[in-house]
Amino acid sequence: MSSAPSSPSSIVIATRESQLALWQAEHVQALLRGRGHQVELLGMTTKGDQILDRALSKVGGKGLFVKELEVALEEGRADMAVHSLKDVPMELPEGFVLACVMTREDPRDAFVSNRYATLQDLPQGAVVGTSSLRRQALLQALRPDLKIEPLRGNVNTRLRKLDEGRYDAIVLAAAGLMRLGLADRIRTKFEPAQMLPAAGQGALGIEVRSSRQDIIDALAPLADQATWLTVTAERAVSRSMGGSCSMPLAAFGRFEGETLHLDAAWGDPEGKLSMVRVQDNAVVKDFAAANALGERLAAQLQAAGAVPAVPGHPQA
Repeated sequence: MSSAPSSPSSIVIATRESQLALWQAEHVQALLRGRGHQVELLGMTTKGDQILDRALSKVGGKGLFVKELEVALEEGRADMAVHSLKDVPMELPEGFVLACVMTREDPRDAFVSNRYATLQDLPQGAVVGTSSLRRQALLQALRPDLKIEPLRGNVNTRLRKLDEGRYDAIVLAAAGLMRLGLADRIRTKFEPAQMLPAAGQGALGIEVRSSRQDIIDALAPLADQATWLTVTAERAVSRSMGGSCSMPLAAFGRFEGETLHLDAAWGDPEGKLSMVRVQDNAVVKDFAAANALGERLAAQLQAAGAVPAVPGHPQA
């Protein structure tokens, strides 16, 4: 008779030290402690946190937020890393896996302003802050008269820059504001029909070494299958398009029964081509079906004029 797999005696979570990243890691820590595990945090600063004067698309992509955490996993200093899934590269390094995707928070983008209630209320030529090429392209499609300016830093840094009067409004992920108890800063949330979210936005993903079956087993009760299937399809769109954060790309899915409805939008980084939007749906019960739907939608994007990222661009 085989014995049950051993549970790890102590678990170390590698995390960035921003307020939001720490909230996410502490959330996972509390859930695992509630299941009887001993869990500690290993706070780290990543290159993505250090480089604040340039757009991520120009310095290596969102993968800059995860590399140091992966090194800690590889060296055995940590057992898992908690990420905002939209920051996780579409292709993980060999030997690493996403072991768990948790229930998604509100995936929408939030309009934040001290003076204006909605995007439509902004005067002509108003300054809106975002460093997301996806948000920039979608904002310009909605309001071509606006002036879009770069905005980097953690959530509180971005809010401070707004409060200092540098911007008339900024656009942030609603999930981050809600998790930090800052939901009162949200003036309105963009519906996906207006501002399609990024692949994985609002979801937490937990990365581990693929050899750590004990950690994978410990995380299994925290996973949300519907969210995991949805973001798998979204990420398949991005992966098939090259996965580069130098490309404005959105992908968002929602289940109705067993049918996953998937929308995607692509914008030309040079602004010369029109925004392309496509949608499709399929019965999705497993990861293979989720990936197939995402890949099919990426093919439809390309058939409609979207151009995949150039191979060798930073993955994001």
